[in-house]
Amino acid sequence: MSVFPIRWHEEALKLLDQRLLPAEVTEISYDSVAAVADAIRDMVVRGAPAIGITAAFGVVIAARARYAESPDNWRESIGKDLRLLADARPTAINLFWAIERMRGCFDEIEGDPVERLLTEAKTIHKEDIAANKRMGDLGAQLIGAGSNILTHCNAGALATGGYGTALGVIRSAVAAGKVGQVFADETRPWLQGARLTAWELLQDGIPVSLIAEGAASWLMCQGKVQWIVVGSDRIAANGDVANKIGTYQLAVSARYHGLKFMVVAPTSTVDMNIAGGADIPIETRNADELLKCGDKTVAAAGASAWNPVFDVTPAVLVDAIVTEQGVVEKPDAKKILAMMENT
Repeated sequence: MSVFPIRWHEEALKLLDQRLLPAEVTEISYDSVAAVADAIRDMVVRGAPAIGITAAFGVVIAARARYAESPDNWRESIGKDLRLLADARPTAINLFWAIERMRGCFDEIEGDPVERLLTEAKTIHKEDIAANKRMGDLGAQLIGAGSNILTHCNAGALATGGYGTALGVIRSAVAAGKVGQVFADETRPWLQGARLTAWELLQDGIPVSLIAEGAASWLMCQGKVQWIVVGSDRIAANGDVANKIGTYQLAVSARYHGLKFMVVAPTSTVDMNIAGGADIPIETRNADELLKCGDKTVAAAGASAWNPVFDVTPAVLVDAIVTEQGVVEKPDAKKILAMMENT
């Protein structure tokens, strides 16, 4: 993947504005923590791993400003900045994981915190890319030759530090000559599948066919797909998976049609403090995302809308969870715990 969503360049955070893709490839520069939080909230950057990396660089920006204001009290004053970042998106656990990892560096710092924190943020970024490539290879081993794959939302390079989780598996499986055809749900209402997944696969020369969400079950019924491969924004301790709205119905349909369902995510996405999916906070966004297309209202006047942006797939419907630590087949609480104890 030749385009990366996140860069640190010339003392500023550079984010590829994913709201404009595929029509326009534009980077925005950020040098304030409030602007970084807005970028996460407004989906300039999206995807759980990418949000976490962005937040890590946001902590660097916050520390730089707080140290300049009061070198002796930056640790105390930065608390409000960390809360601002944490409140930007409630479902993606990687956001909170990254903030806490950055906070863990505070006590060892003497003097200006920027160099130490920037090193940590860059390390988080590099580790994510390495983890993605490891997951790609592990997940591809599960894919049989000649398989067709359906994916949902965007869990690729644009949603991570680079390479991707679900799309990392697809990239590795394509490189191994195992993939016949890739299908991507449009993923309404933000159309991440149509705008982002299709775009980045085509950048790598991987053909992709778009389908409407309502066509997925019929695609399965026709025998045109063997695997559903998706990412995740949070995985509970029992293996329940929160991901982009529409994932649950794919899992239900896959089980009915006898197909395999794979979730690909780094261990930073696993939240051992959440026992099961019922306890995962699900973000609900503005109804206008459904009632409008851009600035144009498309719904009937007076119609209301319910707009949850994630759903939860029970572990019983998941055939494999792939992390950089290995593959958990038929996940449950015992298997998840065993994996996490080895991290």
